[in-house]
Amino acid sequence: MNILDKIVLRKKEEVAEAKQKVSVLELEANANFNRQPLIFKDFLIDEKRTGIIAEFKRRSPSKGLINGTADVAEVTQAYNLAGASALSVLTDTDFFGGKAEDLFQARAVNQIPILRKDFMIDEYQILEAKAWGADIILLIASILTPQQIIDFGKLAQSLGLNVLLEVHNLEELEKSICPHLNAIGVNNRNLGDFTVNIQTSFDLVDKIPNEFLKISESAIDNPEVIKKLKAVGYNGFLIGENFMKTANPGKEILDFVKHL
Repeated sequence: MNILDKIVLRKKEEVAEAKQKVSVLELEANANFNRQPLIFKDFLIDEKRTGIIAEFKRRSPSKGLINGTADVAEVTQAYNLAGASALSVLTDTDFFGGKAEDLFQARAVNQIPILRKDFMIDEYQILEAKAWGADIILLIASILTPQQIIDFGKLAQSLGLNVLLEVHNLEELEKSICPHLNAIGVNNRNLGDFTVNIQTSFDLVDKIPNEFLKISESAIDNPEVIKKLKAVGYNGFLIGENFMKTANPGKEILDFVKHL
C-alpha cells in the first residue's frame, strides 16, 4: 500500500466521522455558504498578478515537518500582497497538519480565490469546502472514477465553486476530462512515491484542451521554470514547499516574484 492509498483509507474514516459531528444542514447554515465564490480565472489571467497559487502547508508525508511556526493569516496575506493569483490551504490533518480553521482564517483576511487542498472522495467534503469559505476544490483523478469526477464537478459548480482537476499522466487526463471542470492541473509529483519531475508538465500541456485553465503543480523552485511553463501555455503555478520551507514565506515569495 503506497502513501496515497493510506491517505484515502484514512480519509474515508475522517469523512464518516465528520458526517456524525456536523450535519449538512449545519454546513449550509454557515455564513460562507451564502457567499458568492470568487472566479478563479479572473485572478489567474489578471496581468497585475503572477499566476502563482501559493500554498500554506505545515508538513507532508515525504518531507515531514516543513514549517511548524508559520501563522496562516499572516502568511496568506503576505502571499496575496506579493501578487499571488490564488491561495492553496491544506485541510488534511493526519498527513499534512492542516485543519478547517486554517481555511476560515485565510478566508477572513483575503479577497483572492482559495483552494481547499484535500483528498476529495465524498460530496460531503464539497459542502464543507463551501461552508469553510473555499472558492476552488481539487479533484484528484487517480483516486476518483470518471463518473465521480462528473458528479463532484457538477455539484461544486452548482454551488458556484471552481473545479481544479489534478492529473499525473496522459491516461488520467484522457479518461477524466469532462465539461464540469474549470482548470486542469498537472502534478509533477508522483503521489505514489512522491518523486518529482517537471517534465511531466511539458509533456502534457498540449494534451489539455484550451477551454480549461492550465496549471502546473509541484517541483517549481525558481522563476525561470515559471517563464518556461508560461511560454508553453500554462496559466497557473502551484508552489508550496519552496516558500513554506523558509523562516519567512512572505519574504520568500516577494524575492521570487521580483525575478519574474
